[in-house]
Amino acid sequence: MFARIMAVVLAIILLTTVCLSAVWWLTLRNQQIDARLDYLNSQAEEIAYLAGNLSGDNLMDTIRDRDSATRTYLNRMSARVSEEFDAFIIVMDQNGNSMVYDQALDIDDTEFMESLNSEEITNAFRRILAGETIRMRSEGGEDPTFTVGVPYTVGNKATGAVFIRTRAQKIESGLGEILWRVVALAAIMLVLSGVVVFLFVRRRMKPLRELETAAATIAEGDFTVQVNEKQGDPELRELSGAFNTMTRKLQGVETGRREFVANVSHELRSPITSIRGFAEGMADGVIPEEDQPKYLRLVADESKRLSGLIDDLLALSRLERDDAKPEMSVFDVNEMLRRAVIVRMNDLETKKIDVSCEFEEDSCPVRADSDRIEQVVVNLLDNAIKFTPEGGTITLESASKDGIAEITVRDSGCGIVSEDREKIFDRFFTADRAHTAGKGTGLGLSICKRIMEMHGQTIRLLDTDSGAAFRFTLEKA
Repeated sequence: MFARIMAVVLAIILLTTVCLSAVWWLTLRNQQIDARLDYLNSQAEEIAYLAGNLSGDNLMDTIRDRDSATRTYLNRMSARVSEEFDAFIIVMDQNGNSMVYDQALDIDDTEFMESLNSEEITNAFRRILAGETIRMRSEGGEDPTFTVGVPYTVGNKATGAVFIRTRAQKIESGLGEILWRVVALAAIMLVLSGVVVFLFVRRRMKPLRELETAAATIAEGDFTVQVNEKQGDPELRELSGAFNTMTRKLQGVETGRREFVANVSHELRSPITSIRGFAEGMADGVIPEEDQPKYLRLVADESKRLSGLIDDLLALSRLERDDAKPEMSVFDVNEMLRRAVIVRMNDLETKKIDVSCEFEEDSCPVRADSDRIEQVVVNLLDNAIKFTPEGGTITLESASKDGIAEITVRDSGCGIVSEDREKIFDRFFTADRAHTAGKGTGLGLSICKRIMEMHGQTIRLLDTDSGAAFRFTLEKA
C-alpha cells in the first residue's frame, strides 16, 4: 500500500513539475523576446528622432549629405544596431523614398527591399503613419524574422517610418540555455519534492502500518494487541482508539467464549460423572440391590438436570441467532403472572411460601411475545422460590408508567451480595460459586436478558434492603 501511494504521489508531483516547468519556460522565453524587441523598439525610436530632425526638402538627400552631423550620428547608430542584431534598418518617408542600412552601411539589401513591397509591410506602413508602433513576426523567406516599426515626425506630424528587421534566431538566441536551466531546476525540485513526500508519507503511513500489523495479529487469534493512540492526524488517532476498543471487546468476547466452554464442560461433566458412577456401581455390584432404587432416583435427577442444561443451552442459542425475532401479540401480563403462580403452587406449598400479587390495575394488556415473556416470568419465579426460605414471601407487582408496563418479582431470600450484582446476568454465573447441585445452571437470567433485548426492553436488579427484586418492562398495548 505504501509503494502504491508513493507511486501515485510521485506521478502527481512529476506531472505538476512538468506543467510548471513548461509554463516557466514559456514565460521566460516570452520575457526575453519582449525585452529584446523593446530594445530594438527604443533604438528605432532614437533613429526616428534623428530622422525627424534632419532638414531639407528631400529626406533621402539630407541623409546622404555627408557634411550633416545628424546624418553622421544616424549612420553610426544604425551601423551599431545593425551589427549588434545582424539587422536591416530602413528609413522611409511618406513619399515612399527609403534608405536601407545593414552591416555594410549604404548597401541596399535586395531581398529586404523586395519585402517592402509586400502587403504586410504596406499595411504596417499605413498604421505607422497613423501614429502606431508595430512589432511583428514574419514566416516568409528562408528564415523567420522579427520587425519593429515606429513613426518619425516633423512638426508633430508623422511623415515617415523607421523599420528594423532581424532574423528570429537573433531575438530567440540563448533560449536553449534557459531551457536547460529550467530542466535542471525542475529535476532538482522533483528530487527534493520526492524526498520530502517520501518522508512525509512514510511518517503518515506509520500508524496505518501498525494498524495493518495489528489486524494481521488479531486474524491469528491474538486479541491482546494494542496500537499507539497518540500518533498521526486526529482522524488516525480516532481510528487507533476505535481499533483498541475493538480489540478489548474482542478480548472480552474471547474470554467469555473460553469461560463459556469451560462452564459448559463443567456443567456437563458433573451429571455425566454422577450417572456413570452410579450406573457402574450398580452394574459391578458395589451398590447393594436393596439400595439401587435410591441411586436410580439420583441417576434420574442427574439426567433431568442434564436435560435441563441442554434445553437452556439450545434456548439461548436460538435466542442469539441473527434472525431470532419475537412473535408479537397482545395479552394480559397480570393473567400470565397468576397462571405462573398456579403452575408452581406445589413448590410454593412445599416451602410454605406466601405469594402476594400487587397489581396497579386488574388488567394490564401488553404487546410482546407471550411465550418468551412467560419464560422470563417462570425463570424469575423459579429463582425466587429457590432462594426464598421456608415461610418466606414472594411478591408479584405490575404498574404502568408513560405507556410502559413494569413487572417486578420480589422475594424475601438472602439477597445478592454487592460484588455479584454486576455479574448476575452473565452466563453460568451462580451466587453459589461451587455450582452446587440443584442450584441451577446459571443460564436462566442470561436467557431473560436476551429475551428483553429482543423486545427492545430492559430487565434489571433493583436495590433492596432485604431479599432480591427483578424488574422488567414491556410495551403497553
